Amino acid sequence: MPTLPVSRDDLCQVRVIHAERLAKARENALAPEEVVRLSTLYKALGDPTRLQLLLGLRDGEMCVCDLAALAGVSESAVSHQLRKLRDWGLVRNRREGQILFYSLDDDCIARLLEVGVDHVRE
Repeated sequence: MPTLPVSRDDLCQVRVIHAERLAKARENALAPEEVVRLSTLYKALGDPTRLQLLLGLRDGEMCVCDLAALAGVSESAVSHQLRKLRDWGLVRNRREGQILFYSLDDDCIARLLEVGVDHVRE
């Protein structure tokens, strides 16, 4: 990504620490391990295939075959992405005979997806 030229007018001319704002930001700050987990969540959502799989699971569980058909990718590719999503705690599975069914791990994930969908549709 090219860097844009910065003029002297773009730089802050007065260095001031706004103690109240800084204190509030520190008060609301996440612990380092929470920052890592949140970053991983956004990393998961940042991949179009993974996002499509998660969106497909909003209405209930699906098997790998159905998710592959939905996303238009191979079952192997879906299995690979589902493994990541499961490791990250975003989906869970249950076995019924030889078939694994996947679902969102909890309602928070569904709500997060809905907020994102609402935002892009505004």
